[in-house]
Amino acid sequence: MQGAPRTRAHAGSAPRRIYDRVAPIYDWYDTPMDFLGGRARRRRLLRRARGNVLEVGMGTGRNLEFYPEGVRMTAIDVSGRMLERARRRAGRLGRRVRLQQADVEALPFPDASFDTVAASCVFCSVADPVAGLRELGRVVRPDGQVLLLEHVRPRNALLGKLFDWLSPLTRRAFGPEINRRTEENVLAAGLRIEQVRREGIWREIVARRERLPEAAARA
Repeated sequence: MQGAPRTRAHAGSAPRRIYDRVAPIYDWYDTPMDFLGGRARRRRLLRRARGNVLEVGMGTGRNLEFYPEGVRMTAIDVSGRMLERARRRAGRLGRRVRLQQADVEALPFPDASFDTVAASCVFCSVADPVAGLRELGRVVRPDGQVLLLEHVRPRNALLGKLFDWLSPLTRRAFGPEINRRTEENVLAAGLRIEQVRREGIWREIVARRERLPEAAARA
């Protein structure tokens, strides 16, 4: 997980264009998910945050109200227009948060900077989700936690094929791919899943950095 912050200015260009375009209607577009349990899932997961917190893919700041009082918030998003709305929401809520436009595949932070790194419905839109998840593992502290809420490809064979067929359409229209295998991607990125709550296509994941073998850590 070690290494300097990476620079890949082009990595998020396509998602940035999409989310800049949908920013004015994003809250409206996402509201139905709240009625289907999204709000409760986000609250349940994010209340676990502690210490120095980074949220990647903050969007319009819809998660800000769910973080415990006392955490120190930093947040990034690939879309400047989404961050403009997040900044206004933070002001209305009286929440202090440092906002920065950045790509999750190339986080502009040193190794082991945060006690908690969180993402909510982000890794459906990241071009290289494993690379992005590795970045989360890089910037979280060894005793820290990664909190993820994501939708995944259905396990049912027929529904899985349907999601595979629909995914290129959702990607072009709104950004997300709906057939990601996020649990497998988390493991491929070198993170260890400590807890996972499964409800249909939804996953609430608590992950941590894999501990280096003791001998390697001393080397």
